[in-house]
Amino acid sequence: MKCFLFAPELSIKLCLQTQPLGVMADGGSWFAALAFGVSLLKCLFISAYHSTDFEVHRNWLALTHSLPVSRWYHENTSEWTLDYPPLFAWFEFGLSHVAQHFDRNMLVVENLNYASASTVLFQRLSVIFTDLVFIYAARECCRCVQEQKGSRDILNQPAFVLAVLLLWNFGLLIVDHIHFQYNGFLFGFLLLSVAKHLQAHHLQGALLFSILLNLKHIYLYVAPGQLPQVLSRLFPFKRGLCHAYWAPNIWALYNVLDKSLAMLGVRLKLLEEAELPRASMTGGLVQEFQHSVLPSVSPSITLVCTLLSILPAVASIWWRPCGARGFLRCLLLCALGSFMFGWHVHEKAILIAILPLSILAVESREDAGIFLVLTTTGHYSLFPLLFTPAELPIKVVLMLIFTIYSFTALRKLHSGQGSLLHPLELVYLLGLVAVAIVCEILFPLSPWKQRLPFLPLLITSVYCSVGVCYSFLRLYVSLLRQREKLKQL
Repeated sequence: MKCFLFAPELSIKLCLQTQPLGVMADGGSWFAALAFGVSLLKCLFISAYHSTDFEVHRNWLALTHSLPVSRWYHENTSEWTLDYPPLFAWFEFGLSHVAQHFDRNMLVVENLNYASASTVLFQRLSVIFTDLVFIYAARECCRCVQEQKGSRDILNQPAFVLAVLLLWNFGLLIVDHIHFQYNGFLFGFLLLSVAKHLQAHHLQGALLFSILLNLKHIYLYVAPGQLPQVLSRLFPFKRGLCHAYWAPNIWALYNVLDKSLAMLGVRLKLLEEAELPRASMTGGLVQEFQHSVLPSVSPSITLVCTLLSILPAVASIWWRPCGARGFLRCLLLCALGSFMFGWHVHEKAILIAILPLSILAVESREDAGIFLVLTTTGHYSLFPLLFTPAELPIKVVLMLIFTIYSFTALRKLHSGQGSLLHPLELVYLLGLVAVAIVCEILFPLSPWKQRLPFLPLLITSVYCSVGVCYSFLRLYVSLLRQREKLKQL
């Protein structure tokens, strides 16, 4: 059991001793071992901490099961109203018919915060079961990468490394199977769409991506009488520029700069503290707020910034298509651009870029370096999601295992091609250790915990935003280099 849970390489080596290489080379046996091992690990988290998202999805099960379709986007008994696209609501509707065999009380809309043992078991198992979509998508992605010629060691093949980076992704493990969400199911459609494009099955890829849009983003699936209400739920602009815990993006840096300028202005007596807007943006609340010194940011400004950030990538792929890999790079830049400049971005959205980047990381040394910076920074930015003391060793151990494997496997994969990271990049990533010690160990013991309870969140989001911004710029530089190479051909 330990081999599968904490040492995927060791478990595969044991398999290799009992099966010929030809059986493993097709990817069936070793991929199944990886998938089975990570599924066992997920089962160990069934009784672990879960966030308010657990109640969110229980409520959605209840309202889709108990109410007519016309009431789904109007029901507000719970504060966790349905705010996903209609196709995801139908997904919850389907799950609810299985849930009734575990505990019918979970499907009563008025049973707020209901979490019986049977309810917890069902919802945990539903995530594990629907992860089959993600597992299949990961298998298809592994079929798309080129194998290294002359190497008979399956553990050092790009397909194997990619399988571990996807199936054992630290972010997905803690977000879906401890924090509690269905990101694996959704990312499965994203990766499957990417895989079909890489396999030149473009119509299938487009269809899968259309399904994904109706599950998570663009949402024209119900009658026009319902559309305004659906849109009001899907685009809650009154929630403010930033989530309660700031995502590590450009607005985290903008907020801190505004706060710093305000404090400096007060200290230099250039500003009156009483005249400044109340600093609600550091209060950990989901609400609108005004900046003190810098111009306040509206939803329209974030839209313009997002469009400008992705426009070069979209124009590049439009005017000079450069194959499926170029499309994937454009997809990554669009995902990161939206994460960097979007309105009310959740920190979990960083996985939209991390997972597809895994494909490029096993094929290119430069992309591997970008991946290591982005994945280490992005995964650490998820730490505050698990804030109870019991989960501290779990998240630390899981992230260390995944990070160490990522560094060692990618270094072996690209050996002889130069260092994956610049010394300054290594220094920055090592700085995360200091941030972790301060935020996870020292701060809870300090007297500042009562006065500034959200200071660790601010430190984490600001420090990680530097790495995310840097990775975004490096991806754009790599795109420009790729364009120049194409021009020279």
